[in-house]
Amino acid sequence: MVAKHSVMVGGSVSTAKQVAAATLRLPSLPSPRDLVRLYKVKAVKHLSQNFLMDHKLNSKLVRSSGRVRNCHVCEVGPGPGGITRSILEQGAARLTVIEKDPRFLPILDQLKDASFGKLDIELGDVLTFNMEKIFSSDLTQPWEGNLPKIHLIGNLPFNVATPLIIRWLKDISLKRNAWVNGRVRMTLTFQLEVVQRMVALPGHSQRCRLSVMCQNWCDVTHKFTIPGRAFVPKPEVDVGIAHFVPRVEPLIPLDFSLVEKVVRSIFSFRQKYSKKGAGMLFPEARRDELVNMMFTVADVDPALRPFQISMSEFNRLCHSYAAILEQHPSLAKFNAREGNV
Repeated sequence: MVAKHSVMVGGSVSTAKQVAAATLRLPSLPSPRDLVRLYKVKAVKHLSQNFLMDHKLNSKLVRSSGRVRNCHVCEVGPGPGGITRSILEQGAARLTVIEKDPRFLPILDQLKDASFGKLDIELGDVLTFNMEKIFSSDLTQPWEGNLPKIHLIGNLPFNVATPLIIRWLKDISLKRNAWVNGRVRMTLTFQLEVVQRMVALPGHSQRCRLSVMCQNWCDVTHKFTIPGRAFVPKPEVDVGIAHFVPRVEPLIPLDFSLVEKVVRSIFSFRQKYSKKGAGMLFPEARRDELVNMMFTVADVDPALRPFQISMSEFNRLCHSYAAILEQHPSLAKFNAREGNV
């Protein structure tokens, strides 16, 4: 614990707490690497845990999210707290961390004690955690207005990263969870090839379902790459830092589930003509008829490969499919894998 002392700052008396807030310096603590050794916490393979211990890289990751000073930050999966320290050092007004693994609580408690009241710790699974009540309503901004002073930052385990971003994209589409407060930004780690897919443009070899879903609801950018050797234990792949800013309006302004169904179906045969995958949307007896109708109304070439289809073309295909459902509502429940209607 750090003792409080009164000091003169600009002719007035200030506590050590105020000085720390002004200088953005944390009291001296053992390094995350030393704390991991002290508490004998080892990465668990089945949880895909990889710790980023390099302070400079942690600080660079936080800076890539934008200005966090005077903002409320939610960090997901803090682990031994390397990124947590950098967020606090860069002047976050408040920091809430969500950690699933209770083994890290003693380490995070040390940071909490040193944070001058800025750090809150939540034990929970980020895949199901509702962040609506974390942030003060004073931070809420209209969806069409400025970005709220809220950031989501995290070094995600590889095994949850993609399912989590899909879940959060749905939350963005419904303006719920953290996004009840406005267009909250995210800065997250993924396997490098996953980030490359997220940002891949039409015609790119990495273009896939994830590309369309991310780009539909967010402006997504690849900030930088961290070599795998920087992590402990070292993963077999490099890691990409992706930054997401929710769009005021999605490029395909339709229900999340409908868009996801159309995109997933079309990409189910990535190297085939697009009409092949689109056929998964309809029962075999009417497949050719309805696929032809869908592409004709959308004015999209059915011989395009899925990765060649632009966002505007996917927009027209989704609207065309929605129009078919209006005429034949029972098709909304059709599942090609089960062959039911």
